[in-house]
Amino acid sequence: MNGMPTASLLTDGLTTVMVLAGPLVGVLAAVGLVTGILQAATQVNDPALGFLPRVVALVATVWLTGGWMLERLAGMVAGNLAGLGGSGP
Repeated sequence: MNGMPTASLLTDGLTTVMVLAGPLVGVLAAVGLVTGILQAATQVNDPALGFLPRVVALVATVWLTGGWMLERLAGMVAGNLAGLGGSGP
């Protein structure tokens, strides 16, 4: 195999996944923490109050960062495919 080593592909893929998931996980953790504090302070234990703010935050985050995420993912895929281009027989 003359292409990129498997370890390099794996490293690129996992790094990209972590970078792309970072904003989503961070926003969801922050919203979950704030929602949990508010539910504990008001003693309202409605499941919808824990779920709906997270969904709204997730949709807003994807809407705001979706272009950057797709650009980053497309760049990683294009770079890896270009590196594998010379691995044919």
